[in-house]
Amino acid sequence: MASIALPWCLGMAAPFYNLGLVIIVVLLFVKLLKIQTQLYKKPWKLLFAAVLVFVVEELLTILAALNFISFPHFIVGFFEMIIILLFIYMLLLQRDYIKKSV
Repeated sequence: MASIALPWCLGMAAPFYNLGLVIIVVLLFVKLLKIQTQLYKKPWKLLFAAVLVFVVEELLTILAALNFISFPHFIVGFFEMIIILLFIYMLLLQRDYIKKSV
């Protein structure tokens, strides 16, 4: 019985834990982006945008788990695709920046 209950409990609690940890990450990003420096911050801004998309996805997941809203499951796939595209674009920008600086 415990082998069935544990994954279900983790599945219910994980979005809440994810959201709590992401709040810490968002605060660290805000602190990083406020620093006045000559660093190339564009990739960090894209990573921050991906984290914000993840926050929206987690909020929708939590609201759906609490039966406040319902949405088609494929919507989560769109959020994942946006996050992956932002990561890829971030890496390409960083690669181009390194090529130009060498």
